[in-house]
Amino acid sequence: MSILREHVDFGAPHGETVDMKNITVSLDDDTYRRARVRAAELDTSVSAIVRRYLVEFAGGQTDFERRKKLQERALSSIESFRASNRLTREDVHDRDALR
Repeated sequence: MSILREHVDFGAPHGETVDMKNITVSLDDDTYRRARVRAAELDTSVSAIVRRYLVEFAGGQTDFERRKKLQERALSSIESFRASNRLTREDVHDRDALR
């Protein structure tokens, strides 16, 4: 599958161009026909609908971003921490304390 690159003004700020990629999506004939009819009813194209969907889909949080926010929330909830609150070396290695 070849991916073609083209520069298109896609509403970028200050008249800048956005690098766009073409993709190929395989559909059965009936689904494609119904999608074209529905797009025409909305006065748009199937490509525009797929583009909007993918922009929204890609805009969701990645697992890394979600975990990073969770970490930041957890760290910000810690009101105080002092090194003197730590366990001693002996307490850490006391296996009887775990039972």
